[in-house]
Amino acid sequence: MKTYMANDQTVTRKWYVVDADGMPLGRLASQVAAVLRGKNKPQFTPHVDTGDFVIVINTDKVILTGKKLEKKVKRHHTLYMGGLKEVKYDKYLAEKNNDAVYEAVKGMLPRNSLGRKMLKKLRVYKGAEHKHEAQQPEQLNLVVKRYN
Repeated sequence: MKTYMANDQTVTRKWYVVDADGMPLGRLASQVAAVLRGKNKPQFTPHVDTGDFVIVINTDKVILTGKKLEKKVKRHHTLYMGGLKEVKYDKYLAEKNNDAVYEAVKGMLPRNSLGRKMLKKLRVYKGAEHKHEAQQPEQLNLVVKRYN
């Protein structure tokens, strides 16, 4: 028997829409990252981008469980002396919820050129509207506990 190895010519990609309304941020991000990698397909090959396109809508309604909203901090450095910037996640989610979802998914993908290629297949939108109707995306029902 031979082992099946996928390549770029044999991979078929679909478009999926994920509604983030009432979903915990980390659980949503891990499921979306698995679809972007292609782990939901039987022809998954680790060294080939076999994943699908994912559109995440309603990112303004994503939640954090427990006391993470008050305690969790988003940090980045400006590369200048003393340039560490910190923002509490309640403010970060209120102002830049698209970035919060994008960064959460980015952190769950491989840190190499293949991961950067996978991340280009992610589209994130604040409201329920998106501009990808021409691709005829399917609704993707994730196995994530919703907290409404």
